[in-house]
Amino acid sequence: MNEIPLNRMNTDAADSSIESASWFLIEKRGLLKRVLRDRTALIGLVLVVFLVLAALAAPMLAPNDPAAVFPEHKLASPGFEFPLGTDNLGRCLLSRLMYGARVSLATAGVASLLIMLIGVTIGAIAGYVGGWIDFALMRVVDLLLAFPLLVLALAVTGMLGVGLTSVLIGVVSVWWASYARVVRALTISLRERPFIEAARATGVSPSRIITRHIIPNVIGSIVVLSTIETGRLLLVISGISFLGLGVQPPTPEWGAMLNDGRAFLRSAPQLMIYPGLAISLAVLGFNLLGDSLRDELDPRL
Repeated sequence: MNEIPLNRMNTDAADSSIESASWFLIEKRGLLKRVLRDRTALIGLVLVVFLVLAALAAPMLAPNDPAAVFPEHKLASPGFEFPLGTDNLGRCLLSRLMYGARVSLATAGVASLLIMLIGVTIGAIAGYVGGWIDFALMRVVDLLLAFPLLVLALAVTGMLGVGLTSVLIGVVSVWWASYARVVRALTISLRERPFIEAARATGVSPSRIITRHIIPNVIGSIVVLSTIETGRLLLVISGISFLGLGVQPPTPEWGAMLNDGRAFLRSAPQLMIYPGLAISLAVLGFNLLGDSLRDELDPRL
């Protein structure tokens, strides 16, 4: 049996490392062009970009201070001064929607990023290391997934008290489990691949294998999952705020605005229609974009 020279093995491992680390950039070159050719993805992207730009431009484009109260204009109809009318306290609905987008979208985005970091890290470690570490981590995941995540998030938020920070901790502390399970399964399917074995044979540390080989090869699936889950997170965060555990008045937030307009559903339904429509459009945009990314990044399709 011919032996492979050590320097040749090192070269092959280095080539495998470069190929693995550059997977998402090289193999998926032109992804944006393909996504933009898909009408469904284009609609989702337009919705998401429009809402994000509206949130970013709120200080410049909002016609009024979102917390300013105009008692003489309570429940006013749409007009030049108040393009979408006012709420029961005389506050500009358009201004509150735009500033509310900053809170709602930013909270969902930060929560999605933190969940992705925790879930990918734990899932990759459990899948690659295996043994009792894998067993212990997956039992925690099974325990979290045994209950509805919304109920667990509400329980954690309720224990921590009201506020945006409590909502963020409550959601992140339970939502990472689904990410960890997906990443673990993908890691197990990769750890016996030839380029992983070549890296191990040359003495590459487990942490470097995980960061340079495993994670670049699962990032496509995680991007898809994160895009779709951001819509769900937005719904959950808005729901928690609707129940009074999230952002507190007078700070505008879409879920809190729904709660404020609940008492005026018959006399002024627009107080619930506008924030409800904003939430629906944001969730629809993330879902459409996520479905298109899944179609492009799934090799089976």
